[in-house]
Amino acid sequence: MDVDPPVLRVAAGQAAAVAGDLAANVTTAARLTELAGSQDVRLLVLPEAFLTGYDAAVFAGPLPTAADLAGPVLGPLRAAAAATGTTVVASAALERGGRRTLSSVVVRPDGGTDAPYDKQHLDGAENDHFAPGDHGASITVDGHELGLSICYDGCFPEHARAAADDGAVGYLSSMAYFPGGAHRRDLYYAARALENGFYVVVAGLTGSCGASSFIGGSAVYDPEGRPLARLAEEEGLAVADLDPALVTATRARHRMHHDHRPTLGPRLRR
Repeated sequence: MDVDPPVLRVAAGQAAAVAGDLAANVTTAARLTELAGSQDVRLLVLPEAFLTGYDAAVFAGPLPTAADLAGPVLGPLRAAAAATGTTVVASAALERGGRRTLSSVVVRPDGGTDAPYDKQHLDGAENDHFAPGDHGASITVDGHELGLSICYDGCFPEHARAAADDGAVGYLSSMAYFPGGAHRRDLYYAARALENGFYVVVAGLTGSCGASSFIGGSAVYDPEGRPLARLAEEEGLAVADLDPALVTATRARHRMHHDHRPTLGPRLRR
C-alpha cells in the first residue's frame, strides 16, 4: 500500500530586487532563506528574475550563465540553504550559449545548484530578449514532486495540468506582476490549484526594480484554491504546510483532474 510522504512546510518569499546587482540580490535571498529556516520551512520559492532583477536594461545587457550560478557567486545563498536544510527555488535571467532564458535556479541543502527549467510562455517585451523553454520540469523535495513554472506559464491551464499528470502534488511559480494585474494574478493561480486538486505556491516580486514597480501578492493555495497564506506588497514569507494526503482526498472528492477528457470530439455548428 502506498503511503503519502509527510507534510512539507513551504514558503513563498517576497522582496524587492536590485536591477543588475546579483550580489545584493543573493544577499537578500540568503536572508529570506535564513528566515524561512527559522520557521522550519523545507522549500522556499522566490520571485521571477529575482537574482538578476526584472528589468529591460538588465535583460539587454550581460547575463550570468548557469555555470556562473554553480560557482561562488551564489555562495551566501548556498550556505544559507545548507545551514537551514531548505531547498530554494530562485529565478534568474540567464545566458545559455547564444540563447537567453528566464529560468528557475534550484539550490539544494547539499550544495547542488542547477537551472532545470526555462520559462515556456514569454509575455510581451520578454520576447525581445528571451527564447522560450522547450520542456517542463519538476523537482522532488522530501518525497514530494513539485512542478516548476514562471509567471505567465501559470496563465495556461495545460501547463499546470502537465505537472499534475506527471505526478506533482504542487505547482511552484516565480512571478512578477505589474500594477493593475492583481485581479488576474489572484484568479489564475487559485484556478490552477482548484482544477488540478493540488497546492500552488506563488512568489511575487515587489517594490521597484530598475524602471518598473511590482505588486507582490505571494501566496500558498490549497487544493481547492483557498489561500492558506498571503502577502500584500510587504517583504516577507507566506508560509503553509503542504499535505499530500489532502491532495489525495481532494482529488477523490472533486474529480475534475481525473474526469478530464482528452478530446471533446468534433464540434457541430448549426
